[in-house]
Amino acid sequence: MKVTVEQDRCVAAGQCAATAPDVFDQREEDGIVVLLTDAPAAALANDVRYAATVCPASAIHLTE
Repeated sequence: MKVTVEQDRCVAAGQCAATAPDVFDQREEDGIVVLLTDAPAAALANDVRYAATVCPASAIHLTE
């Protein structure tokens, strides 16, 4: 799985960081998503997929 994010679409809701904290974080100053790894471990795949699904801005993109 390959993960990309569109920081300019992010609305800083924090759903991604709450759902998959090993893959996503948020910038201190404005809460915008920060991608910690673009190739998460297989064990994190379900959490990453869920994070992409619940992102209110559809800013997370996955390539399987």
